This record gives sequence, C-alpha cells and structure tokens, in this order.
Amino acid sequence: MTKAETLNRDVDVYEKWFHDHSLAYVSEIKAVQALLPKEGEGVEIGAGTGRFAAPLKIRNGVEPSAEMAAIARRRGVDVAEGTAEKLPFEDGRFDYALIAATLCVAGDPAAVLREAHRVLKPDGILVVGLIDRKKAGNKGGEQKKESIFWHEAACFSTTEVVSMMEEAGFHDFAFIQTIFQPLEMIAEVEPVRPGHGEGSFVAVRGVK
Repeated sequence: MTKAETLNRDVDVYEKWFHDHSLAYVSEIKAVQALLPKEGEGVEIGAGTGRFAAPLKIRNGVEPSAEMAAIARRRGVDVAEGTAEKLPFEDGRFDYALIAATLCVAGDPAAVLREAHRVLKPDGILVVGLIDRKKAGNKGGEQKKESIFWHEAACFSTTEVVSMMEEAGFHDFAFIQTIFQPLEMIAEVEPVRPGHGEGSFVAVRGVK
C-alpha cells in the first residue's frame, strides 16, 4: 500500500488527533505563525487536510492523498495533488513555504528540502515544523507517534533538520519552540518561546 493510500484510508484517525489534542495543536500553530512572513504568496508542502494552511491563511498546498486534499480544499486551500519530492510548481514561484511535520514521513527528506528551495523566490522563507527527536520521548511527540501515521516516521532532531536545510541552500536560521509537557498534562495553550532544546515541537525558519 502506498503512503497516499494509507492516508486516504485513515484520514479520520489523522483528523481525530487534532480534535483530541486541540490545545497542543493551537500551540503548534502559534509557533509556526511566529516565523511566517505576514505578506506574500505561500505554499504548504504536505498540506494534509489543511490543518495548518487554513488557519495560517496559506492559500496553496500540495498533498499526495486525494481524500486529504479534498478536505483541505473545503477549508479554503488550493491544493494540487503531488508529492513533496517533486512539486508541481515552477521555479521561484512562492515568497514562502511551510513544511509542518512532513519531513519525518517523507521518503526522501533531502529531496523535499531541495524542492522547497527550488520553488521559492530569491530570499524566500522556508519554515519547517518538526517534532524534535531529542525531546519526543518524554513530551508530546511520543503520543503523536502512537498514531498509525507515525509508525514508520523517522523523526529528526532540530540540529539534523538545520543541517539538511543548509545542504539544500538555506541560511540565517531562527527557532521557536513549544509543547513543554506531556500532552495529557496540557490544560491550556502552551507558551511559545525562542530557541530550541526544551520544547518537543520546534519551528525552524531558513532563508533561500
């Protein structure tokens, strides 16, 4: 079964995570939002059901799962069906791109980052949201990995993601972190702080 077929089959389970962990979800949105440009045309690479692109007002997306793409479209995102490793967009089209929790389930993370670099304009911004492997064992990432979507995930540390982004041509990095306690203990939206190494969810910004 292909990854897209798996996503099509289990989209309800995917959606349920965001419903069951709404405070953590909002915390992640706030972390990503802190690094995204306020203007320009953006794209989410691996848009899923539009859970990030829609609230962040990102108009464009790409997603291999037809069922997930359909839900994202209902949320107002213009989603093209395709893979993150071979984006269906011309060179230098976008001002910024978001990759939220997609690298760890991508077949070729390095290719995903190279493609993100390709479709960005000069000085374009890439924001990567990730579950930091070094913190996932005792914070929110561990619970997330219980989902069927994370069984084959290869989570990375923030340092590893930055290294891959550098190899793809990005520089001038900035970091925001959140989720500082286990999901079952979260009673309100988690704080969003600069840096990384404490929170299990980290947003990394790089410049082309």
